Amino acid sequence: MGQCHTVGPNEALVVSGGLIGNDGKRYVIGGWAWACACVTEVQRLSLEVMTLNPTCEHVETAQGVPLTVTGVAQVKVITNKELLATACEQFLGKDVKTIEEILLQTLEGHLRAILGTLSVEQIYQDRETFASLVREVAAPDVGRMGIEILSFVIKDVVDSVEYLTSIGRAQTAQVKGTANIGVAEALKDAGIVEAECDKTLMDAKFEADTKVADSERMYKMAVSAYQKEVNTSNAEAELAYSLQAAKERRAIRKEEIEIDVVQRRKQIEVEAREIERKDRELEATIRRPTEAEAYKVQTLAEGRRTKTVQAARADAEKIKLIGAAEASAIEAVGKAEAESMRQKANAYKQYGDAALMSLVLEALPKIAAEVSAPLSRVDEIVMIGSGGGSDTTNELTKLLAELPPAVKAITGVDVTKMLKELPGAK
Repeated sequence: MGQCHTVGPNEALVVSGGLIGNDGKRYVIGGWAWACACVTEVQRLSLEVMTLNPTCEHVETAQGVPLTVTGVAQVKVITNKELLATACEQFLGKDVKTIEEILLQTLEGHLRAILGTLSVEQIYQDRETFASLVREVAAPDVGRMGIEILSFVIKDVVDSVEYLTSIGRAQTAQVKGTANIGVAEALKDAGIVEAECDKTLMDAKFEADTKVADSERMYKMAVSAYQKEVNTSNAEAELAYSLQAAKERRAIRKEEIEIDVVQRRKQIEVEAREIERKDRELEATIRRPTEAEAYKVQTLAEGRRTKTVQAARADAEKIKLIGAAEASAIEAVGKAEAESMRQKANAYKQYGDAALMSLVLEALPKIAAEVSAPLSRVDEIVMIGSGGGSDTTNELTKLLAELPPAVKAITGVDVTKMLKELPGAK
């Protein structure tokens, strides 16, 4: 039975004992290892950077001046197999705080030893050299413990006896004296230079005033010349502007006219297209239906005309045939009547007046019937006279007396004469 142990790159896994042997050790960084139960021991050692703050208080320098120096050191366990084994021998089983305490005491001892060999000025003015010395001296000792110093810097230097302040005051006083002398000499030189400068200034001022007046005169002349040129240029520019404006207006007017022409052409085209569209619309909505209706009416009229003509032709043919038949019948009747009349004429010619009388007598009843037809629609006839009943007789007699002349007027036959010529009528 056993257990698998894993470790990250910031730790070292130390496996000892077990099947490997009593003296065998295995170091694993960022991996895994198998440990048998009861016979194998597994320990861990941190490889992370440790920050130390070594402090040496009131340590005397080579000049006997007590100083308090604070540094900052970054250290870590070396991962080389041999040095890692050394570090494991020194620190395996200890916590990080204990390891930091051991290393801190080592660094503080070397820092204190180096402070005793340097002056205050060297420590204060050249901290980088001081820190390098500490690293060089302490590195072999911590290296033998499997630790390497990544960096070491001096954080702070404190002077409790104001040695540095005194040095500063003396240097400040010396600097101030030198500065006062320099200021006095500078003021003297400044006065001489100032006088020379004033003289040079006045000379320069007079010369400058002269040059200014001359420059002003030249300036005014130049301004006048420039103004003249400017006025001339302005006049030419205004004239040119007017001419150019006229040209631009003419060009603009020309463009407007062309645009107007184009617009009118487009309008004419639009109107023509609209007329064409309306014409097509009229063609589609009115003319074509009208033509179709007219064609329909014409076709119907032609059909009716053809029907009427055919019917008229048929009626005419019918009438013609009927007329022909009637004519044939009338012709036959006429011929028969003519023959009858011819025979009657021959008979009448043969019989003479007796035959004519016979005809007249036969016609008299018909004539009387036609004459008396209006009277048949009269309910009663009232005879008004002064002679009583004899008036009726007289009227009838008078009517009978007027009958022969009427027959003569109608037929041309004198009935009275014929009656007188009848045999036995005398």
